[in-house]
Amino acid sequence: MNAKIRSKLPWLMLPLIITFGFAIFFIYPTNSTRFLNTSNLNLSSLVNPNPHRFLSTFPSKKQSNLQKIEAGLARARAAIKKAASMARNQSIEDPDYVPSGSVYWNPNSFHRSYLEMEKRFKIYVYEEGDPPIFHTAPCYGILGLEGIFINDMEISRFRTKDPEKAHVYFLPFSIITLINYVYIVGSHDWSPMYDTVRDYITVIDHRYPHWNRSQGADHFMLACHDWGPSISKSVPYLFKNTIRALCNANTSEGFKLSRDVSIPEIYLPHGTTEGLLGGPSPSKRTILVFFSGGVHGYIREVLLKHWENKTEDGVKIQKYLPKGDDYYQQVRKSKYCICASGWEVASPRMVEALYMGCVPVLVKDNYAKPFSDVLNWDTFSVDIPTSQIPQLKDILMVIPQRKYLRLQKNGAKVRKHFVVNLPPKRYDVFHMILHSIWLRRLDTHIRDINDQL
Repeated sequence: MNAKIRSKLPWLMLPLIITFGFAIFFIYPTNSTRFLNTSNLNLSSLVNPNPHRFLSTFPSKKQSNLQKIEAGLARARAAIKKAASMARNQSIEDPDYVPSGSVYWNPNSFHRSYLEMEKRFKIYVYEEGDPPIFHTAPCYGILGLEGIFINDMEISRFRTKDPEKAHVYFLPFSIITLINYVYIVGSHDWSPMYDTVRDYITVIDHRYPHWNRSQGADHFMLACHDWGPSISKSVPYLFKNTIRALCNANTSEGFKLSRDVSIPEIYLPHGTTEGLLGGPSPSKRTILVFFSGGVHGYIREVLLKHWENKTEDGVKIQKYLPKGDDYYQQVRKSKYCICASGWEVASPRMVEALYMGCVPVLVKDNYAKPFSDVLNWDTFSVDIPTSQIPQLKDILMVIPQRKYLRLQKNGAKVRKHFVVNLPPKRYDVFHMILHSIWLRRLDTHIRDINDQL
């Protein structure tokens, strides 16, 4: 009898082993369920939405704040994807503006995405740090957008005082004020600026869990100064993972289209757009193409070498205007305006042209155009490679009048997205910058590495 029982034991044990194995599989999470983020989505190509795809195996388990945020983003992605597939815009009526036309890659998805942003997007601004280096910056001149954005963000309705409800976290330091108050002019020593940024990141990392949780992937900084990209390298995660909103959006210097945000450089002589908006109709523009500026960088050297002071056929390209000539009046008299890179790729001439009804002619290498996730720049600007500068006039002369009129009209249409309003208005440059950041957050999944899923 004992021998018979022993012979049946292996068969009796098999169901127990299988049951125990299944229990281990479902209760203990594998490493494959633990990850921090991915960034392989965009506005027109979204994942199959399912707000529970990253949640706990146990339906009754209470969701964390982060899980609720990710579920909300999944619902937003689903709504945007649905809108993108519609033949016409069936979004809720918008009292201010309904995007339409060829200037947008997909006006339906942009409109839905914008409305979802207004409905859901929450930004936490770290309160650490004192002025003048943190929470403030100059709001005038060629770099004024940096200060305007920081000031607008301080009072924005998108700002939340609860970091647990935030989708992204703003690092409110200013590159301009770092240079003005930390950098010693003529020293060529950037280490004090690097140390200031590193110390700030260390402080928020010690006081909050969010930087370490995502390794900076749901944080963003903003800089219009050319030194912004270099200073971001002072902290590896800041350069590698963080969303960097930059005027100097040079893809050859580490700017990543899928992660970073290109913002326009806007020259505001007095801190506002007063006197900068509007211009005459196309029929009253007598200059074919206009440029005036110093020899800053190799692109301008080539441009001036071939075209300086050659005024035949309406070409007006020169280093400096004659005394008495007003720069903005020349822009308003011109059909096309050269927007050439200087020492860096960014230039305020691009926005000045749009402001005043002149079609921008972009002569830049490795430049990521602002808001290009949404805007089709080919419908309101002209790109000319550096190698084709000698053929500049011929390229513009063969553009049919009908196409020029369409480019000019489309430029007037997208102007609203580049206008600085005080206070900000819907769809203006402040909100377009936020929308670009919103898109990057939509494309990033954040997982708390300590979550047991």
